[in-house]
Amino acid sequence: MVYLERTLADTIRRATKTFPAVLVTGARQTGKTTLLRMEFEKTHRYISLERPEVRARAQSDPIAFFDEIESPVILDEIQYAPELLHYIKERIDEDRVPGQWLLTGSQSFSLMHGVSQSLAGRVAVLSLDPLSTAEILQKRRSGTMGALLERTFSPRSISRSREEIDLADWLLRGAFPEPRLNKKVDRLLWFSSYVQTYLERDVRDLVQVADLGTFARFLALLGSRTGTILNLAELAREVGVSGPTAKRWLSVLETSQIIYLLRPYFRNFGKRIRKSPKLYLLDSGLATFLLGLHTSDAVLQGPSLGALMETAVIGEWVKAFRQRGEQPAMYYWQPSGGGEVDLIIEYGGSLYGIEVKATATPSPRQAESLARWMESAGPTAKGALACRVPAPTSLRPNIRAIPWHLSW
Repeated sequence: MVYLERTLADTIRRATKTFPAVLVTGARQTGKTTLLRMEFEKTHRYISLERPEVRARAQSDPIAFFDEIESPVILDEIQYAPELLHYIKERIDEDRVPGQWLLTGSQSFSLMHGVSQSLAGRVAVLSLDPLSTAEILQKRRSGTMGALLERTFSPRSISRSREEIDLADWLLRGAFPEPRLNKKVDRLLWFSSYVQTYLERDVRDLVQVADLGTFARFLALLGSRTGTILNLAELAREVGVSGPTAKRWLSVLETSQIIYLLRPYFRNFGKRIRKSPKLYLLDSGLATFLLGLHTSDAVLQGPSLGALMETAVIGEWVKAFRQRGEQPAMYYWQPSGGGEVDLIIEYGGSLYGIEVKATATPSPRQAESLARWMESAGPTAKGALACRVPAPTSLRPNIRAIPWHLSW
């Protein structure tokens, strides 16, 4: 089994020094089980609740079940038996030694409701996303987000990756560990099976989808809209479902960490909630599969390249935050007069803007919207243009072009 060290492992270890329980959530097939087994199985007993006989035993007699297992323990796939969280709470209240309970679960409404009801104040909830480019090249840095932002936006930072990331390959195969690390895995078969399994095991259980074909069409339309402003009414109309149904399906996909909704930036915080977000699939491989793009030429020469580049960049920054146990404070900016900044990061009282372009030969003109935003945001705002350059290069005063990925 191929295993790359995950940045989140450092965050989990930090959490186990404070919290009695740590819950690792995330979309299916991001490597939650592998991470905990590779990093913690020497110190924690492993028990999988995905096994029917184990789950039946735990649910039929939970007190005896927990009497028999010895902590510290890894309880895998806790979403199959969220009612056990109440009994874990009782054990924690009897013995609050940090790091005794490591839990995994594909995030769902029932699981998170149980966590908030039973383990509030006792559990650290962390998210494991698909692999980042830095993890692929094993350039993990456990520094803070502040340090990462300083390296990215400081004019003194001129490092470059010794190994280039193949953009077309990244967009086609994505970052789920199995298709990314095992080149023998058939991409089409893997993503087809992933979508079907996800529909059958997660969505049907959560929202009682009666017509899986309609939901599959909904997913395909989301793929065609990655990197665009969400129009929920139009989406529902094209799929042929009601607005509330489309909203509920979208909420499930967001909670399950399949998609990410990027809110607009306004000085008036209330407007960030009222205005429409931009929609991104969190994995570019899933996006290209749903778009029906299966070759490098189709990706690099097609009309979706710009949106797919945005998808990849947004995904990198979402991972960077979550790997460190933080929730992204990220937005986009689109003023009424035209122009747009694809990504604004709000961190430590400062604003950082990123414009995304698919070009390998950036020009100062391509950073005009970014420069205009920096003028309105104030003198402390910083900006960069993420594109297909191998190393940072100056574009305009206080703006430089940087590689689109974060492994540089």
